[in-house]
Amino acid sequence: MKPALIALCLACLATLPTRASDLAAYTEQLPPLNYQDGAQISGFATDLLRMAAHDADLSLSIELQPWARAYRTVLDTPDSVIFSITRTPEREPLFLWVGPISPRQIKLYRLSTRPDISVQAEADLMHYTHGAMFESAAAKKLAGLGLQPGRGLDLGATDEITLKKLFLGRTDTVAMLDWAMAWQLKQQRLKPQQVRPVWLLDGSSQYWFALNRHTQPHKIKRLQAALNQISTDGRLQALRQKYLAE
Repeated sequence: MKPALIALCLACLATLPTRASDLAAYTEQLPPLNYQDGAQISGFATDLLRMAAHDADLSLSIELQPWARAYRTVLDTPDSVIFSITRTPEREPLFLWVGPISPRQIKLYRLSTRPDISVQAEADLMHYTHGAMFESAAAKKLAGLGLQPGRGLDLGATDEITLKKLFLGRTDTVAMLDWAMAWQLKQQRLKPQQVRPVWLLDGSSQYWFALNRHTQPHKIKRLQAALNQISTDGRLQALRQKYLAE
């Protein structure tokens, strides 16, 4: 084939419309569930969604966006999905749900070298100083129990800072999502054995995939069936172990 003809063929191919994905997924920066890793969007929930879509024979695109924009996009766009999202009564009628994909647990952690810290009931929380990220669900939960900055609650700008305060002895415990704790320990090159959970602060919800209500029903069914199989055959637990040491 002559070079001019090859160039013409390539030009024609370039003008052909690309096939839209069966599902367009949107997520936020929430490591290690979903996060940007170089040019790749990675994380436990991201890998799980890719695996389920592959098994369901559904093509998938994933885009990282600020949470509020991703939320609005999926509310307005058929065949779209947002993750990782908690399934609440307020959100229940707004989406179609596939999952669950993981428990959502906020725990209080102490240093392994502090066995003197013991929490057997909520009232015991008042005996200690607890670190939490400013404006986080953990901080709001502690505040709801009566703890305030300067009175049992120490707020930090990030999870990284709150964990550093724990190791510096400035707080007795730190309140954090179990996923976030696993991530922070890895990022700060600390061993999981150096901290111990002492209290489940909130374990009332789970993470799900939430899809636009006008998503085609067969896609919902196939994605849920694939997720069920992944959970049954052990792949979900293996993926969880990859990101979260238990």
